[in-house]
Amino acid sequence: MSAIVDFLTKTRDTFQVALDDSRFHATLAEIADLVTASLRGGGKLLTIGNGGSAGDAQHIAGEFVSRLNYDRLPAAAVALTTDTSVITAIGNDYGYEHVFERQVLALGRPGDVLLALSTSGRSPSVLKAMDAARGLGLRVVAFTGATGGAMPERADLCLHAPSDATPLIQQIHITAAHIVCGLVEENLFPRGTAA
Repeated sequence: MSAIVDFLTKTRDTFQVALDDSRFHATLAEIADLVTASLRGGGKLLTIGNGGSAGDAQHIAGEFVSRLNYDRLPAAAVALTTDTSVITAIGNDYGYEHVFERQVLALGRPGDVLLALSTSGRSPSVLKAMDAARGLGLRVVAFTGATGGAMPERADLCLHAPSDATPLIQQIHITAAHIVCGLVEENLFPRGTAA
């Protein structure tokens, strides 16, 4: 039982740090505004990450395309973590570090937003994709851990989860993504408008 209580306590404490951090809140609002502007202008959200962050990238795209809090029109979002034929072809032909970069180069357009997730901030596949996105004129948002690794200097906006522990960072990331999606949903499709 002590391991259960310990993990729940660490989770609570990490969320409390985020709750008390006004810069964390401001960054979430800025990210929501950036994504809103992109989608309103005909752009799309591209999401990437490895491992658990790949799952989060898919989850986030699903919330935008389907719905989060209420029925509304779909919002354009694509997880670049899902096409196994593309991922394995790129990994085999060019190396795994290029799996997201090549997809960004193929699908990204100026005005789009790339949401890059990496708990360490050091994933080569994510960093290369961020560089490719910047080169194409996409806006880049990073979700990472407390230090951020090499992500902050590659991002227009960087959200730091207040932890160095991967599970806690991932819990913050998915909660942050739900907040952003909820704000974008309200901005683009106010409650009560027809779906």
